Amino acid sequence: MRWLIINAYFPPEIGSASFLFFELGQRLEQKGHNVTVLTGFPRYNIDKDKLEQKYKQGIFLTEDIKGMKVLRSRLPEFPRYIPILRGMDHLVMAGIFLIRGLFIKKRNFDRILVYSPPLPLGLTAFVLSKIMGIPFIFNVQDLFPQSAIDLGVLQSKFLIRLMEKMESFIYKKADCVTVHSQGNKKHVLSKGVDKNRVVIVPNWIDTDAVEPGEKNNDFRKEFELGDKFIVSFAGVIGYSQDLDTVIEAASLIKEKDILFLIVGDGVETERLKQKVSDKELSNVRFLPMQPKDKYIKLLAASDACFVNLHKSVKTPVVPSKLLSIMAAQRPVVASLPLTGDAPLIIKESACGICVDAGDYKGLSHAIMKIYTDKPLREEYARNGRKYAKEKFSLDKCVLLYENLLT
Repeated sequence: MRWLIINAYFPPEIGSASFLFFELGQRLEQKGHNVTVLTGFPRYNIDKDKLEQKYKQGIFLTEDIKGMKVLRSRLPEFPRYIPILRGMDHLVMAGIFLIRGLFIKKRNFDRILVYSPPLPLGLTAFVLSKIMGIPFIFNVQDLFPQSAIDLGVLQSKFLIRLMEKMESFIYKKADCVTVHSQGNKKHVLSKGVDKNRVVIVPNWIDTDAVEPGEKNNDFRKEFELGDKFIVSFAGVIGYSQDLDTVIEAASLIKEKDILFLIVGDGVETERLKQKVSDKELSNVRFLPMQPKDKYIKLLAASDACFVNLHKSVKTPVVPSKLLSIMAAQRPVVASLPLTGDAPLIIKESACGICVDAGDYKGLSHAIMKIYTDKPLREEYARNGRKYAKEKFSLDKCVLLYENLLT
């Protein structure tokens, strides 16, 4: 089968949005499918000084990555911390990807699969599917615009109505909508979509690539972490991650030999660094975003790992980092809205402790429990790895897509 995958992010960019469909596309190629990817030049979560020259020039680029044909288009860079400009970025991206798709020489695809957000890429997929006469599948990762409304990032009544109309239109025009949890399915169905066209395909983790590793590894040596008990957060540092709760928890147990390691980048990074400085917290340390191979070593170097969401996030998000932590056989310490799907996974798998979002006192108690109880820590870790292999393996989820689309 010949697939056209549309995604805003793709390696060498770092992050779950780029790795998720990279792994899917690579495994589909290995199973005999033909995959073409429509994406942009690397822009986010990359070291631009180390970026290959081919990504620094030209408007279009065609390359082969692990057997996949990758079609890149140069996109303008808008400031990500200004919501209205970020929205413009998504609309411009959708238009440029549409034009690039129209100029593909041999448009003999069987299926289109698009990753959202950005939501407007659903419009790109819809138009291309009509022109090519093939179905398109809309994969929903974040429930936009609801997630932005909950965080207070999107407040204009006009824009909210516009985005909600776009959301409903795409859901109803897609031949199939895939979501990663039951809670997300309920949201999509609430928009009037036929229940037979909404399918749960869990997000996956390559449990062969992310395996348990030695704690005293090269990552600890490189960043001079010594023998400290490390509780780490790795990923985007934005509004929804609510790392204020982590910092407040750190301030309550600063006399303990526990290092709170925050690894990543985002719009909240500088503010949070200043907050740590103002509080004079020597037990909180920031590191820049790491490439995937070092991210896996970071997980191994950690004694426990954070999964955080802001209390205003009402959509049932399952952060992809949760699956990575479980696969790496490390216990989870989570601060999440308890009505979401992620707390259910943590409870069902018995892979860690989850407290309500924003409860920094409860979070500090959870950290201390895992810090002082080694047998419990090891039990959580084993449970998480076992559950990830059973429920979220890459091969199992790829098979679900194959069965769905063939």
